[in-house]
Amino acid sequence: MLGVNDPPLFIKDIKAGLKNLNVVFIVLEIGHVVTRTKDGHEVRSCKVADRTGSITISVWDEMGRLIQTGDIIRLTRGYASMWKGCLTLYTGRGGELQKIGEFCMVYSELPNF
Repeated sequence: MLGVNDPPLFIKDIKAGLKNLNVVFIVLEIGHVVTRTKDGHEVRSCKVADRTGSITISVWDEMGRLIQTGDIIRLTRGYASMWKGCLTLYTGRGGELQKIGEFCMVYSELPNF
């Protein structure tokens, strides 16, 4: 298991079932509200990438409204799981998304995990 102080993991190294992930990525696309949960939460799927590939991240509520295309974000204490046959990142319990920059990051959309 990875710790918060470990260096960021590359997207290419993420596998379903990994927990306590530390990942840095750029936001490529922000999806519309995909789901509204029965207790009123908004859930969006966003496409993010680093230099090794791209992946979908599920973003809830206010954070989904705040992030913008081009934001460079650090995910801490996240986890990866399969959803509808697609490898997806999530913010874990006690995890967070923190904007650390914008627009200037080398990335690759392929492979799309």
